[in-house]
Amino acid sequence: MVKVLISDKLSPAAVEIFRTRGIDVDLKPGLTPAELRAIIADYDGLAIRSATKVTRELLDVASRLKVVGRAGIGVDNIDVKSATARGVVVMNTPNGNAITTAEHAIALMFALARQLPEASASTRSGKWEKNRFLGVELFAKTLGLIGCGNIGSIVADRAIGLKMHVLAYDPYLTDKRALDLGVQKVDLDELLARADIISLHAPLTEATRNILSREALARTRRGVRIVNCARGGLIDEAALAEALQSGHVAGAALDVFETEPATASPLFALENVVCTPHLGASTAEAQENVALQVAEQISDFLLTGAVANAINMPSVSAEDAPRLKPYMELCRLLGSFAGQLTMAHEGQLKGVAIEYEGVAAQLNHRPLTAAALAGLLAPMMAGANMVNAPVLARERGIEVAETVHDRPSEYQTLVRITVTTAHQVRSVAGTLFAASMPRLVDIKGIHVEANFARHMLYVTNQDKPGFIGRFGATLAGAGINIATFHLGRAEAGGDAICLVSVDERVPEDVLAMVRTLPLVVQATALSF
Repeated sequence: MVKVLISDKLSPAAVEIFRTRGIDVDLKPGLTPAELRAIIADYDGLAIRSATKVTRELLDVASRLKVVGRAGIGVDNIDVKSATARGVVVMNTPNGNAITTAEHAIALMFALARQLPEASASTRSGKWEKNRFLGVELFAKTLGLIGCGNIGSIVADRAIGLKMHVLAYDPYLTDKRALDLGVQKVDLDELLARADIISLHAPLTEATRNILSREALARTRRGVRIVNCARGGLIDEAALAEALQSGHVAGAALDVFETEPATASPLFALENVVCTPHLGASTAEAQENVALQVAEQISDFLLTGAVANAINMPSVSAEDAPRLKPYMELCRLLGSFAGQLTMAHEGQLKGVAIEYEGVAAQLNHRPLTAAALAGLLAPMMAGANMVNAPVLARERGIEVAETVHDRPSEYQTLVRITVTTAHQVRSVAGTLFAASMPRLVDIKGIHVEANFARHMLYVTNQDKPGFIGRFGATLAGAGINIATFHLGRAEAGGDAICLVSVDERVPEDVLAMVRTLPLVVQATALSF
């Protein structure tokens, strides 16, 4: 039975979703790293929030683990690189808490502009310091967004509603999207120079770490206010403290810190700083939404193969998964066929080209290519699967090319995989019979129609009389039963292919006998 571990506090509704879907689920929040390592090998899925750290050491012992689902956006508590190398899908829930986090950013802007925390504390202490707390309006101010994805775009919408001017710096923001949002797309230097308020909504990566560095803060306009509800580490906190003390930065509102829990910081002693303990997603609605979303995503993946919001592999919607499944299996089998022959004869793989025709050309081909690469590399690299195969190919310098043909095909669908090695180029093509049964139709340009079987024997030979009889007699003498027998040839008397399915894997000693038969060029046992 499929098993999932929830190792952080999630809504009870998430547990109910797993159980309703027929998945065995354990809720064990608060485990120490050692306790988690001791039990993780029993689970196919892991659902977490921010407390659990999915490290390389944890993944090393997670022999069954197929998916890690993060109830939230940030995945900096997950070693995504190690997860990918081990073929583990990493998912997040980018939409479940987007509104809540955006609203928190807007709330911090108001708190900062009107000095609400200080004013509240003063008034509650019995003072009436009306003249002390002179605020500023948000109306007509320029807001600079560093990051304009799900959350940033919601902040932009709310800010425009407040009649603010919005600038956006985001390398992935298109001109059309900026126009649709009503924001002005600018580079980082222009944003720093013009913004009255800067709000960060970017993930923490090597490219964005300390994006508001000491040098960047120096390029901001004097009196700027800074809000961070995204990730600690985007701002150089020591440099920010100095800029606040000098008055260059008028105020800062931070919900996230470089080290969390943040129990000490040079920022805490400053009056012009508003701090909250990572509350961006802390509303009842958001907690429920991300819990439900991660439970549905993990369940869909484990039960149907659907992939939603994956960080390290192509997404396949729950609606598309049943339709794509036979095509992905066709691609995997074709890749496996080519991979087994490459491993047996040609060695070093240099490149692979995958072509799609007919119905396959109209589908989302990214998961199809991932399946083809997984099949191709699995015979050569233990543990290769759809998650890590594209990375394995890239790391080994294997060039991958995809071609989608918009042309008539003699088959309703056709997928062709061509591999290039140091010695030769080999292609294999296949189709789906009856819309779901993978079938070989072409090997090295020779027409051969054959269904895939668990055990097969692939032989290339010279097309001359006598081969079939001697070949059949050899297998019969070894007690190997032939289930199906398929032949193809380039031309009379030229190169020919024999592909048979057998009831059991052909032993090496029998293969050796086949290889010594007259007219045989090579023979390879295949398993699928």
